[in-house]
Amino acid sequence: MNSLFAALPTTVFETMSALARQHEAVNLGQGFPDDPGPRDVREKAAEAVLDGWNQYPPMMGTLDLRRAVATHYRDWQGLDLDPEREVMVTSGATEAIAGALLALIEPGDEVVLFQPLYDAYLPLVKRAGGVPRLVRLVPPHWRLTEEALAAAFTPRTKLVLFNNPHNPTGRVFDAEELALLAHFCTRSGAVLVSDEVWEHVIFDGLAHQSVLALPGMRERAVKIGSAGKIFGMTGWKVGFVCAAPELMRVLSKAHQFLTFTTPPALQHAVAYGLGKEREWFHAMRAGLQRSRDRLAEGLTRIGLSVLPSAGTYFLNVDLAPLSPQLRDEPFCLSLVAREGVAAIPVSAFYAQDPVESVVRLCFAKTDATLDRALERLGTLRQG
Repeated sequence: MNSLFAALPTTVFETMSALARQHEAVNLGQGFPDDPGPRDVREKAAEAVLDGWNQYPPMMGTLDLRRAVATHYRDWQGLDLDPEREVMVTSGATEAIAGALLALIEPGDEVVLFQPLYDAYLPLVKRAGGVPRLVRLVPPHWRLTEEALAAAFTPRTKLVLFNNPHNPTGRVFDAEELALLAHFCTRSGAVLVSDEVWEHVIFDGLAHQSVLALPGMRERAVKIGSAGKIFGMTGWKVGFVCAAPELMRVLSKAHQFLTFTTPPALQHAVAYGLGKEREWFHAMRAGLQRSRDRLAEGLTRIGLSVLPSAGTYFLNVDLAPLSPQLRDEPFCLSLVAREGVAAIPVSAFYAQDPVESVVRLCFAKTDATLDRALERLGTLRQG
């Protein structure tokens, strides 16, 4: 057995979801919507299964989807991408990240990551032979600082794995922070792999800026997107990789020997979906923002300290104002058993020196689900 994977514990998501089932709790832990996703996009997939091509599509992805990705990112983010040489389709963003790490680092290369971090990042970096260098973000603002980056970057830095908008914090990094990160990458010669799957799940009138648009980064950055996040259908696992031709040539080789390709019916439907009117995307954001605000207002009424969230499906609560002694993991275990609400301790997203006072909740739920959770959480105020 591979020692790295054999030693990995059960993920916090599995643990909390199992406890949610055991206690018949409202599950605000894992990040998936209650809604099944846009019906017209699902219908396009169903039609393609029945009437379309069901054999191997091209390894790089169907040309109609690659063209749709290039057009979509031109219209929304001002990117100029060649769909035939700079866009690739993968079986989800996690496969895209794994492929990028396998393709771009050699054993012993240092990789800069930002914690709290998505749970797949660190095992994938280590399996590819990378040596992690961790930047620690802290509440309430979770900002990138020059001091923290200077401590993480060394002459052996080969790659940076970045996530914006950021899960689990809900942070959207600003132009100053992105420019600072680009400066460190260009100065060190590192490739920046940017997980941008939440690019459309962004609120308060903000606009997403891709790393490919940053000065000096067009030839040394990899952008990763996800149809599952854009359309709220997390089970579809259709990802996009965008990079300059020299990088894409190597990225495509790793993809070829991982999943090789992605179901053609889903690719056809996603190509259709990316061409939907701008109003649909704005309405999707507005609906999620309303859910965010509904949960935030309810948590505030209970007396919990809610941290800002400018993107993703997640709100974070800081337990420190309630009691400096409270720790997120025992709090979440008690919460699911006593109040019947499942949440995620943010300390689980740290590899070292964790912040232990923050709890993450998912607001991509129906009003009824959120209200049921808030009703149960009301006992915290009574206690």
